[in-house]
Amino acid sequence: MTKRPKTLGELRASGWQSRSVRQELRENLERRLAAGEPAFPGIIGYEDTVLPQLEAALLAEHSVLLLGLRGQAKSRLVRGLPSLLDDWIPAVEGSDIHDDPLAPIGAFAQRRIAAEGDATPIRWVGRDERLVEKLATPDVTVADLIGDVDPIKAASKGLEFGDPEVIQFGLLPRANRGLFAIHELPDLSARIQVALLGILEEGEVQVRGFPIRMPLDVGLFFTANPEDYTNRGSIITPLRDRIESQILTHYPATRAEALAITDQEALRARGPVRVFVPDWLRSAIEQVAFEARDSELVDQRSGVSARLSIALREAVVASAQRRGLRQGIEVVVARCADLYGARAAVSGKLELVYDGEREGLASVTQHLLGRALKTLFDELLPDAYGAADGAAETYDEVVHWFGAGNALALDDDLEGPTLLERLRTVPGLETLTKAHLPKACAIEGEPSDAALASAAEFVLEGLAMSSLLARQVHGRGSRYRDMLGEMAESLEG
Repeated sequence: MTKRPKTLGELRASGWQSRSVRQELRENLERRLAAGEPAFPGIIGYEDTVLPQLEAALLAEHSVLLLGLRGQAKSRLVRGLPSLLDDWIPAVEGSDIHDDPLAPIGAFAQRRIAAEGDATPIRWVGRDERLVEKLATPDVTVADLIGDVDPIKAASKGLEFGDPEVIQFGLLPRANRGLFAIHELPDLSARIQVALLGILEEGEVQVRGFPIRMPLDVGLFFTANPEDYTNRGSIITPLRDRIESQILTHYPATRAEALAITDQEALRARGPVRVFVPDWLRSAIEQVAFEARDSELVDQRSGVSARLSIALREAVVASAQRRGLRQGIEVVVARCADLYGARAAVSGKLELVYDGEREGLASVTQHLLGRALKTLFDELLPDAYGAADGAAETYDEVVHWFGAGNALALDDDLEGPTLLERLRTVPGLETLTKAHLPKACAIEGEPSDAALASAAEFVLEGLAMSSLLARQVHGRGSRYRDMLGEMAESLEG
């Protein structure tokens, strides 16, 4: 439609045909699927699990409950639904509930059309205005969701309290001809959940007991965390029964999927300093979340959000950027020190069990970061204990240097050539790093001292996590030394 009608008469003359919201979703999804286009662009890791179920639910014109732990893209899925709506729909100008000019349900729109006929002005509503979201909290009232009688409106218009026009509509009626989503549904009290039964079963609402028949046209979507069923509340059985499709979400199944999500969502470095994050460190950042999801110290009922990896990547980049700004360097390579320095992005996203609380949040966070680096070290370099095939001999020169009583201190603010000069005091470390991590020693294919230094530090960290070296934290830095010497001193102490 090149020129949108401005009045009811023009709308009728244009041949406009109204559709229900669920018809819109279904028919637009049908076209998208038939054209081979993704129904939900930007959703990664759900292609073979969640998305087929959600598409089937929309084709069946169902209401949907997305059930899963925190950070599993439930809200993102809901916010992608408006893309399946029409670009624009007509509504009666001045209507709070986007009344269809051809089939009005509100008293205001009905009276205006009766009074003005074909001259009734039309407002066009864009798809971005047609999603109403509400985060459920225990203090939500029926008036918030459904509405209430407004005495001020009654007095100003000279209307009786029984007149439908004195109603101040809540969020649900204002979502008419659109989508309404309630997040964390179990947090709604049972009394408020009961108020939703009518809209789910009959598509109608009542306000303060007034016999107002208002058949709303709303697509209903809900999200919930399964932990809420026992810890904070529950979805009442009649309501759960009326939600036609319940779909379970999940965390990324592979590190590659998790990495793609973080690449998509994490903010890039801004400002004069360009930060390069090596592939091994990008993978280690993702591995932190996988380690947390397997840890006996972390409460698995609450989950470990994908936001952990996103925030951690951003914090690592920011840590490296800070170093570059302080030293006036234009290109900085992120290091293991930046990963440890970004631990604040991890600790706030973990719920610990009793044993974890005894260990302490800082200790558990440090442990998870170290475990992630150890996992990547084991994947990329020879087995530190592979005596059978001689793999362990790879590290002999480095380990023996520390065994001779030498130690190496690396400050977190060291960068590029300065860091590499310090690392070159360890015989064989540079050769070992170049031999087993050749790609990590370059930036976009070009050899880089900063990248080489970052990779060499990773090798030392991996040896420390493999208990072949001892690592001590001192101030804003690390000190590597012989493990046996460390143990002997601790026994003497």
